[in-house]
Amino acid sequence: MRKRKGIEWIDGALDNRDSLDRLVQGAEAVIHVAGIINAPNAAAFETGNVAGTAAMLAAAQKAKVKRFVHVSSLAAREPQLSLYGASKARSEHLVEKSALSSAIVRPPAVYGPGDREILELFKMATRGIVLLPPHGLLSVIHVDDLSRLLLALTDPECPAGLLVEPDDGREGGWTHEAFGQALGRSVGRRVVTLSMPRSMLRLGARIDGILRGPAAKLTADRAAYFCHPDWTVAPSRGAPEALWRPVIDTDEGLMATARWYRAEGWL
Repeated sequence: MRKRKGIEWIDGALDNRDSLDRLVQGAEAVIHVAGIINAPNAAAFETGNVAGTAAMLAAAQKAKVKRFVHVSSLAAREPQLSLYGASKARSEHLVEKSALSSAIVRPPAVYGPGDREILELFKMATRGIVLLPPHGLLSVIHVDDLSRLLLALTDPECPAGLLVEPDDGREGGWTHEAFGQALGRSVGRRVVTLSMPRSMLRLGARIDGILRGPAAKLTADRAAYFCHPDWTVAPSRGAPEALWRPVIDTDEGLMATARWYRAEGWL
């Protein structure tokens, strides 16, 4: 782990209660970001996202933490679509019924320096073609904007029980095609975007599973999630403007992210 000013690293895991107790000792607020976005089965999602959240809540309550901020996902809105979304919905339920003053954040697609999930789309854009899920809509947010929101929500004066779906402020979100074109602009390429039919994504998931086994990136679970036509945030669940608003324009943020990838040799 890299040493950073102002950060104290605690070795541990979500299933290690002693390490969680050390982690929250003396803390006024907890931001629970840890979780699993890709797993081979329901049990693994349950362990990482549900049992892990329960353990974190228990440690925070034991330490009398004043504020608990839980990072969930838009996938929790549609728990029937994927094992991941179902596990995130169950984790939200645990937070809602706890005695802690809490806030739940459902980020949309998060991008920015250090991210490896959207990196593959940037790589495709450099080759001039971006393969996308079936036609649909999505919202996005830069990691720095999301981080500012999470920190703002740690204020014990914030209302308890907030459920926030933040984004970059683009009204109505992005079509998949428009976002693909924005990726092209970020790497200085004119790109062709191709929306893949659901059947192709399912086939791709089978092939990835055969080739990479448990390390597969495109699982059947993720394919089902990607095929949902509307992953835009709900305007009614935006953060109070007095608390937070996005400041990073997505075109500029994508270009800055591409520069970071290149500087690090990722792109």
